[in-house]
Amino acid sequence: MRLKSAIRSIVYQTEKLTQLARFASIPKPQNDWPILIGISFPKSGTHLLDQILLGFSNVAPFSKRIHSFYAEYQGESGVKHNPEQALAWLDSLRPCDIASAHLFARPEAVAQICSSKFVPYFIFRDPRDVVVSHVFYVTDMEARHVHHNYYQSLPDFNSRLSASILGRPDANIEFLNIAGRFAPYLGWLDQPEVLAIHFEDLILDRTSVLTRIMEHFLARAPLHTPRQLILNSLETSINPKKSPTFRSGKTGEWRKYFTDEHKQIFKNVAGDLLVKLGYEKNNDW
Repeated sequence: MRLKSAIRSIVYQTEKLTQLARFASIPKPQNDWPILIGISFPKSGTHLLDQILLGFSNVAPFSKRIHSFYAEYQGESGVKHNPEQALAWLDSLRPCDIASAHLFARPEAVAQICSSKFVPYFIFRDPRDVVVSHVFYVTDMEARHVHHNYYQSLPDFNSRLSASILGRPDANIEFLNIAGRFAPYLGWLDQPEVLAIHFEDLILDRTSVLTRIMEHFLARAPLHTPRQLILNSLETSINPKKSPTFRSGKTGEWRKYFTDEHKQIFKNVAGDLLVKLGYEKNNDW
């Protein structure tokens, strides 16, 4: 395992050196090239954002693959990482890396991410679609997931969807209700250095969002490359077949699956969250 990891590291560093040589004629930005990081709430377009950020590798000396992925919970065990592990992971990143994370907005992490070292993005999605996507992912797509056996043991989709909304308060591992799961991420929305992205906007108004992603990057790392060329690079890097969130390629799919009972359960635990994120004006939905 260590040998494979060492080989992967050598390949990655070799590729980075090749990229640096390829774009050697481009002047370094002030404070060196940044680290691009895509922060996401789970089941909200993580892979889609990864693909878009990798598009910058066609116009600047950024890595052609994701450096690494960090999650606050281990997928197979459900064990929660401690804050020091997140900070150590952030410290491991270097200029021209592109990284991906389910990362809580703890003060120490915010301080690092909002420094000149990073160009950060945060993508999130209608939490109602998140809980639906979570059911499909845990039940059908990831047999090693810590909640897979539990979801399989439930009698039907409706009961699994209720569990995804309410969490598992009696389990011996932490799995909060959907509002509790989102709460540690809310702080990213308060940081002007972090570009917030609605997943739905990437589906319904992609060019506008890609333009915002590009301009956010250029504010930190100016390029003389024509903007249309950059936009084309970001657009062509998207591959829906490699993004699990594109199960249907649509938004608002929760309407197909939510019963009146699910609506009421969701309103009880996360109605305020929908208003805060801009998906509803009140609980009359």
